[in-house]
Amino acid sequence: MGLTKSQIFTDNQNNLATLCKVLGHPARIAILQYISNQKSCICNDLVEEIGLAQATISQHLKELKKNNLIQGEIEGKKMCYCINIKQWNLVKQQLDTFFITTKQNCC
Repeated sequence: MGLTKSQIFTDNQNNLATLCKVLGHPARIAILQYISNQKSCICNDLVEEIGLAQATISQHLKELKKNNLIQGEIEGKKMCYCINIKQWNLVKQQLDTFFITTKQNCC
């Protein structure tokens, strides 16, 4: 979708589309699932757990962080990540609103 075409859609439509695009990669889903199942922030465990190269994991983490789905802090040379609960509550609200307002009137 070109930048000019996105102007004809509402902010909610554009935000939901961006969210779906970020969540549209199975590696990101695996990363999110792993992080969300931990009792504390995780540091450098993802390469072994997910099975992808460090550079690939870093790119996915960058996208997730850019979209505020995860948050991280630098501890020495390590970057520690956890789920951004506040952002996930907003995501849930967006999806709930989408499905609540969708009328099922076929088949």
